[in-house]
Amino acid sequence: MGKKLYVGNMSYSTTDQSLREQFEQAGTVESAKVIIDRETNRSKGFAFVEMSTDEEAEAAISMFDGVSVDGRALRVSEAKPMEPRTGGGGGGRGGRGGGGGSRY
Repeated sequence: MGKKLYVGNMSYSTTDQSLREQFEQAGTVESAKVIIDRETNRSKGFAFVEMSTDEEAEAAISMFDGVSVDGRALRVSEAKPMEPRTGGGGGGRGGRGGGGGSRY
């Protein structure tokens, strides 16, 4: 099982494919996913890359962390596990909305 890496401070023009091609210099890339903003459909400037082995992941960190790509110094590190979501939206207004009552 490989290791998932966080890649930050990326150029907004980076694609999944160009990211994959870059990280293949360090070894076998299992997946490469640029995170896209749902509303604007543009890159958020970060991505996740999964390398096939821990050794390849370490090589990728050594090769790319701090390296300038498209004028931006990449930040590459081991991805942290996703925190469980707590609370959350919804506004919690409770049961039924106010019925507005009628005036007599």
